[in-house]
Amino acid sequence: MEGDQRSGPPAQSLLPDGHLVLWTLCSVLLPVFITLWCSLQRSRRQLHRRDIFRKSKHCWRDTDLFSHPTYCCVCAQHILQGAFCDCCGLRVDEGCLKKVDKRFPCKEIMLKNDKAADAMPHHWIRGNVPLCSYCVFCRQQCGSQPKLCDYRCIWCQKTVHDECMRGSLRSEKCDFGEFRNLIIPPSYLTSINQMRKDKNTNYEGVFDVTKTPPIKALQLCTLLPYYSVRVLVCGGDGTVGWVLDAIDEMKIKGQEKYIPEVAVLPLGTGNDLSNTLGWGTGYAGEIPVAQVLRNVMEADGIKLDRWKVQVTNKGYYNLRKPKEFTMNNYFSVGPDALMALNFHAHREKAPSLFSSRILNKAVYLFYGTKDCLVQECKDLNKKIELELDGERVELPNLEGIIVLNIGYWGGGCRLWEGMGDETYPLARHDDGLLEIVGVYGSFHCAQIQVKLANPFRIGQAHTVRLTLKCSMMPMQVDGEPWAQGPCTVTITHKTHALMLYFSGEQSDDDISSPSDHEDVKEAE
Repeated sequence: MEGDQRSGPPAQSLLPDGHLVLWTLCSVLLPVFITLWCSLQRSRRQLHRRDIFRKSKHCWRDTDLFSHPTYCCVCAQHILQGAFCDCCGLRVDEGCLKKVDKRFPCKEIMLKNDKAADAMPHHWIRGNVPLCSYCVFCRQQCGSQPKLCDYRCIWCQKTVHDECMRGSLRSEKCDFGEFRNLIIPPSYLTSINQMRKDKNTNYEGVFDVTKTPPIKALQLCTLLPYYSVRVLVCGGDGTVGWVLDAIDEMKIKGQEKYIPEVAVLPLGTGNDLSNTLGWGTGYAGEIPVAQVLRNVMEADGIKLDRWKVQVTNKGYYNLRKPKEFTMNNYFSVGPDALMALNFHAHREKAPSLFSSRILNKAVYLFYGTKDCLVQECKDLNKKIELELDGERVELPNLEGIIVLNIGYWGGGCRLWEGMGDETYPLARHDDGLLEIVGVYGSFHCAQIQVKLANPFRIGQAHTVRLTLKCSMMPMQVDGEPWAQGPCTVTITHKTHALMLYFSGEQSDDDISSPSDHEDVKEAE
């Protein structure tokens, strides 16, 4: 009896402990199961959307949150997330994606039938009209009601109220609006395609150069009238150089008459070429797209020197061909090339971490500060011989040499002019001359960028030759760095590029002017 009584209380105390363990497991595992189930459902929805996007004739992009009040073009309900078409501007809820293609055709880049060129009607899309738009019939504001209402033509961008929409407007000829000079009419491409043997050619209005090589995209220029094309390159200086290389290939193919003039929308880190051409140091959506297109139409044509950089390795048994680069901005050896090399190495390891312009500049600052302490490029004058137009130049105790083609360097610094306290010939990008300067180290580079010091100006020349006698040194051409052993670097003029200069975005210290540039319509 005593043994039974003693063993009773512990057995009864196990019951509450068991409930506690059970509830603890439920509280921990239930959220995990819910999270896994939600992730599974989200993955299924993403696969379903991708399948619809692939089969659809619209250029869909999905978003988790629209930036302004949006209504589904199918069910007319207010939506916070869904998909929108890059081409025609339709916005739909996820559940209505399957119905869109049957009810709303996308913008036709090329007509499917034999419509006459003068019979191109408006292509009206209902709802989600731009803010501050006005009806072409009554001149009152459109899109002011909190519902799916009013119409917009996706070609000419005209808007009209529901009650003002009449039969005459539906059948009226579209004149393509303010940007008619930047639009290739679908009827024109239809006529061109009928004259070509290849009837399966597909055309686009905007090309993603990560998917379509620039040389292939630029073949659209060959279908248009001579000297009539303007191309807007959205990206950094490297992307611009890639497109200019493709244009050089057009020259080799004998397509000089179709070569376009190039404008830049700066989306890179430094954007020195864009800044030199008046397009600014960066773009983050602060200027409406319509204004960007107006700037492209108003820009003036100029020429940009392009240079060949040939690197020949030293050595008796060197059987490799010399490496060749095309330079638009600048070539350098020394601390700024070392910073670019370190940055490039880390970006290759984790590209997703270097998508912010501010973060990229912070990384450059970190490596510049590090080099101030280490001084990996010291005694450069003992390692390099420099010749300008065939004449040897004696160098002081430098750590870096920079060869400039454009006015800006290092993310917005006018390196050749410096602080402007001394008179020097102005740097130009179309005179066939290069400006050569030296820097004493990373700290000196930082002082130049904040206008506390001037570079060591070496001179100007038509041809530059550098001979690296010993050791490895960092070099870079237009932001593309590499580590180089003993070699000879020769920089000579290669060709001209036709660019667009926009004077409206000219910075305060930009003292160069495109007014005295010659007409770029002449064949080179």
